[in-house]
Amino acid sequence: MKQRIHTEKAPGAIGPYSQAIRVGDLVYTSGQLGIDPATGKLAEGVERQAECALNNLREVLRAAGASLDSVVKTTVFVADMKDFAVVNAVYASYFNEEAGYPGRSCVQVAGLPLGGLVEIECVALCR
Repeated sequence: MKQRIHTEKAPGAIGPYSQAIRVGDLVYTSGQLGIDPATGKLAEGVERQAECALNNLREVLRAAGASLDSVVKTTVFVADMKDFAVVNAVYASYFNEEAGYPGRSCVQVAGLPLGGLVEIECVALCR
């Protein structure tokens, strides 16, 4: 059975999709943009957007019974690969090396919803 995951602590879906879906012991998140939940708008700059995207991802994972430490795979989408170093530094501060960094792909895309600079999705194990 699949279970829809939703939390008010992260921005809601901006289309016909769920924030995440849990199937058994796995949760599959939708991409999280760098939207500041306090304002409902994209944060200023790629560094702040990366922080907001990861904070939003953390809240969706919590709602599913998972955490950043239980993430097994991420996909990072950037509007400009020149921002990779900045996004990578923020990303590294959210994941615990001792828990094992998740597998990751990072790709540059032609565009992201709302004109975002970074979007992050993941697959994680649930408790």
